[in-house]
Amino acid sequence: MAKKGQTFQTYSEEFKLKAVRAYVEGSASYKVIAEREGIRHCSQLKVWVKKWQNGEPFDERKDNELNPLKGRPRTTFDSIEEERDYLKAQVDYLKKRYPNLIKEKRQASEKTTE
Repeated sequence: MAKKGQTFQTYSEEFKLKAVRAYVEGSASYKVIAEREGIRHCSQLKVWVKKWQNGEPFDERKDNELNPLKGRPRTTFDSIEEERDYLKAQVDYLKKRYPNLIKEKRQASEKTTE
């Protein structure tokens, strides 16, 4: 899990391919190539090598950008009136669910008018 304020290093496809080829050609170990190329940890290079050997793309997030099932489905309305009624129903529900919020608001407004 990412920590607050943590920054992530991104690498280009060409950079990843260059590092993978350096390892596959047998010129050095994961650790040596990672240090030479400036990769934060050798395990990242291991992941890239496995993906390259399996024929998978290095970054799978690029393929999922246009996923229609990602996120909450949007509510669409045929008219402004329909949207207004929907929003009014939400407000009424919240007023019934949390009646103490309405009382607190009234008390606060009475204090400011005095």
